[in-house]
Amino acid sequence: MAALNCIDLSSSDIQKSVSLLRQACSDSGFFYVVNHGISPEFMDEVFSQSKRFFSLPLDEKMKLLRNEKNRGYTPLLDQHLDPVNQIHGDYKEGYYIGVEIPEDDPQAKKPFRGPNLWPTADILPGWRETMERYHREALEVARAVARIIALALDLDGNFFDQSEMLGDPIAILRLLHYEGKISEPERGIYGAGAHSDFGLLTLLATDDVIGLQICKDKHVEPQIWEYVSPVKGAFIVNLGDLLERWSNCSFRSTIHRVLVSSQERYSVPTRHMWSLLDAEI
Repeated sequence: MAALNCIDLSSSDIQKSVSLLRQACSDSGFFYVVNHGISPEFMDEVFSQSKRFFSLPLDEKMKLLRNEKNRGYTPLLDQHLDPVNQIHGDYKEGYYIGVEIPEDDPQAKKPFRGPNLWPTADILPGWRETMERYHREALEVARAVARIIALALDLDGNFFDQSEMLGDPIAILRLLHYEGKISEPERGIYGAGAHSDFGLLTLLATDDVIGLQICKDKHVEPQIWEYVSPVKGAFIVNLGDLLERWSNCSFRSTIHRVLVSSQERYSVPTRHMWSLLDAEI
């Protein structure tokens, strides 16, 4: 098991939080965040609604197949994160939700911006409202973490909040369901192949089924993989490639993967980029 630092967002000792975060970002690029303000009851509702969607018949889910704006459903084996080592795609299905922008808004013409695809209310009542609320609340948690990251980089705490610096967020919420296909790394079978995240940071909410692994040093052979233990009520946070580049590699964007046992596994990562990336993606 990987030993990760834990950042308490309710703590009044900001210097302690900055120190713990700086150490985590330099060591592994992964850490826990607790007391983030999203209630356990609401998190349970998010996971319940996620399970409801993935329990739908495949033909219903395929009606919401992911579009060119990166919104909607992705079926089993659709994503291939590590083609060098995987014989198939990832043994997971997902659903992408972004910032809701009406089709007639000029912003909707930009990459990764536009309206979301939503299941109809008669099929999944309350589903859209739950996911939109969670998207908003997760973005606020990401902003709080970004302020501590700014301080850890010896920047002003509001550095990432400046409109001229980062503008409007591109925040992608993704619901994930691992069906229980047993991973066999020696045969190239993974729940999710090894990869690092692009963007600034990712907040990961997960159920209590273990599966996430990190490799702190991708250049060492053979690679050493450690499991990250789920912590009830906590986000697992990891840094993206953008932040590694901005920090001149003093902060790390660590490769990670998911190995699945015979148990189903659900997780909800929210990947936070910003509009500065519009011309880059």
